[in-house]
Amino acid sequence: MMATADLNVEPIEANFSLKDRIYTTLKAAITSMNIYAEDAELRLDERELSDKLAISRTPIREALARLEQEGLVRIVPRKGVFIVRKSKDEILEMITVWAALEGMAARLITQRASDREIATLRELFSEFGGGGEVTAHIDEYSERNIDFHSQLLQLSQCDLLNEMAANLFMHMRSIRARTISEDDRAKRSIIDHMHIIEAIEARNADLAERLVREHTFDLAAHVAATVDYLE
Repeated sequence: MMATADLNVEPIEANFSLKDRIYTTLKAAITSMNIYAEDAELRLDERELSDKLAISRTPIREALARLEQEGLVRIVPRKGVFIVRKSKDEILEMITVWAALEGMAARLITQRASDREIATLRELFSEFGGGGEVTAHIDEYSERNIDFHSQLLQLSQCDLLNEMAANLFMHMRSIRARTISEDDRAKRSIIDHMHIIEAIEARNADLAERLVREHTFDLAAHVAATVDYLE
């Protein structure tokens, strides 16, 4: 029997907003997965979801159809529902768009965020004193790395920018998590982050934007040169 994705969902109480709640719950669970992990299970089981959510399968099907329209899942007749992973070319396009969005976010932070808000970026890495500690605690650093990029978007205080980045974030987060331990990327990553934070602290919008974009394009170069599991 084909293995299925184990989504982290809880029972939903029926009320007038049931359809929206099912959709929101499933989307949140899917976008929190590391779908590019080597052992990621991408098939969803309607019966299993029905049991976990404690609701009938009909509204689940409606929510999955909505998620398919957004490109998050693919419904294959007689085979099931599958979470969508992007091709290598699609990922590279996403990284290019992400570089533009995150670069603008960094620029906006220098103009809009308070000193205290900016200080939270440095606090994310307070427990990592150097490259050796990053390598020794790669799982923890990977989480901080994702938090850093998420925080950049939030501190931009631009709702539309965050909305545009939302559907990209699942893929960006997963690709970063999959590649952070390769080719000393973690050591280079924390150095890049510190330089970005320094530029933001100095309210140097041009430098902050440029450093964020260069950091993202380094990821694109690594994916283009080494990633072969998305072909």
